[in-house]
Amino acid sequence: MEMPEQPRSRRETRAAILTHLLQSGGSFRPPLAKAVRLSEASLSRILFDLKAEGLIEEVRRPAPYVGGPTGLVSLDGAVALAAVELSAQWLSVGVGGLAGELHYTERLPLPKVPTVETVGRVFGEAMTLLRDWTRRRHITLSQIGVSIPGLGRLTVSGNPIIPCHVARLSGMIGEMFAGVPLEFTNSVVAHAIFHRCRTQNYPFSDTHLFVLVSHGVAGAWMDDPAEADALQPIELGHMVFGPEGPRCRCGHHGCVEAYTSLPALAALLGISEAELLQHGSEWVHTIPLSARVRQELRRRLFRLGLAVGNTLNVKPCGGVAISGWPSLLSEEDRKAVVDGIDACLLGGRKLARLSLAFVPPSTGNDPQAALAFAAFCLASRGGMPAASTEAA
Repeated sequence: MEMPEQPRSRRETRAAILTHLLQSGGSFRPPLAKAVRLSEASLSRILFDLKAEGLIEEVRRPAPYVGGPTGLVSLDGAVALAAVELSAQWLSVGVGGLAGELHYTERLPLPKVPTVETVGRVFGEAMTLLRDWTRRRHITLSQIGVSIPGLGRLTVSGNPIIPCHVARLSGMIGEMFAGVPLEFTNSVVAHAIFHRCRTQNYPFSDTHLFVLVSHGVAGAWMDDPAEADALQPIELGHMVFGPEGPRCRCGHHGCVEAYTSLPALAALLGISEAELLQHGSEWVHTIPLSARVRQELRRRLFRLGLAVGNTLNVKPCGGVAISGWPSLLSEEDRKAVVDGIDACLLGGRKLARLSLAFVPPSTGNDPQAALAFAAFCLASRGGMPAASTEAA
């Protein structure tokens, strides 16, 4: 993701540097200065401040070329971040560093039929565990990131997927961790950031569409991280393909999610969702597919491609990254997604010059996605005090 031509403030300049280090994992000074469009002298002054504040470190590494620099600048591993990730089965909390390493994790099960009250109690229990763990070790948190599925601008007080009252949760966490910057986001945004910052050889560095196929189907526009709306979740899984189709959790029938989510996949395979999750990524090798099931699987993947293609009709871009169970399939099976995109009336890869990539599933590794989001929040504000701790 390219930085703006001329950062307009000290906060933005620091954010450009920290965000680049977060996405690259580390950089020598000359390429870092070039990436954020600063002179090496200006960069040196800012790095001096960031180092004094404990946000970055510089270690000696073999020079990339004869006579080249030997000081590799990276984010400081001592910075502590808290990650809170809500999923269909449990609430995960953890404490980790800017590079993605987790030092502490807890996973609390959700009730089979969750309500706002019961989910709130699970959050309270989890936050108490988190507070006690950090207090015993005298750890000061620099950021808390919370990932909630289905969170959007219109669901601040309630959540349509897992019942929870975000404003109340924000108040509770804010009281227990007074002074610690706190941000909430949609799960798909957290997973998009995780892949952009943690997946080796992630295929896109500029604007693209990220699609997550998991318990639900959702998308996120990945744009310049310096922009206020750089990471926008979009509704993608509830495009209706036929009113006679299977019932979706949103209440409609025939949504793309009702055909391609993990619960829908489990039903097609003739097993429970819990059993499918136990297989993990190995299900493609351990569960045999009959010719009929494989044909139906490709038909559903074609619909997923149609949903992606229709999304690109609204806002074209040059790249699409798809994460989730479709990325585990063979190229022959995944071709159905490509065919669906190409079948869109105004889109298709040839007309849009679209680059499509499948990236590994990240479902089940929580709270890694929330930890990546917390790191992104800290980097995006330049490591400076947050202007607000309200839920985003």
